[in-house]
Amino acid sequence: MKITAVFENGVLTEERPGAVKPQQDLWNKKKGGLVVVECPQRIPCNPCNTSCPVSAIKTFSDINDVPEIDYDKCTGCGICVAVCPGLACFVIDLTFADGLALLKLPYEMLPLPEKGATVKCLDRTGKAVCDGKVENVAEPKKDKTKVVHVAVPIDKAHDVRAIRVV
Repeated sequence: MKITAVFENGVLTEERPGAVKPQQDLWNKKKGGLVVVECPQRIPCNPCNTSCPVSAIKTFSDINDVPEIDYDKCTGCGICVAVCPGLACFVIDLTFADGLALLKLPYEMLPLPEKGATVKCLDRTGKAVCDGKVENVAEPKKDKTKVVHVAVPIDKAHDVRAIRVV
C-alpha cells in the first residue's frame, strides 16, 4: 500500500487503506444499492456503525477499526452517508434504471442542488467525468449533511465521488 501517497496530495488512490466495497457479484442484484466506505486512516470513529438501522456495518472490536460491512443486510438507505464526519460513505445502486446508476453522495456545500437539476459529477481529483441528474436531496439525520441522489451513466458509477452545482 502507498499510504504516504494518500497523505502527500490528499487524493485517495485505489491502493488506499480502509477501502471497503462489496464483491462485484452483489452489485447487479441488490435493489437500493450498497454502501461503499473509503476511510483513509484508522481513527476513533464509529457513527456509521451506531446509526445503521439494520446493523449492516458490523460492531467494531476497536474504535479505531475501519468499517466492515455485512452486504447481505445493507439496504442502501444512506443514513451512514449522512452521519460520517469524514464524508467517507456513499451508496451505489446499479439497479436504478437501464444504463443508469444512482449514487447517494454526502453534500455540505452551497448552493444546494435542486431535484431535476443537472450537475457535474467529479472524480477523486475533482475532475468532471460526466453530467448527472439530481433525483432527490435528502437529510436523513437532520444534521445539515444532505445526501444527494444523482443518476449517472452506469459506466461512471465507480468513478464519481462528488458533485458540483452548475
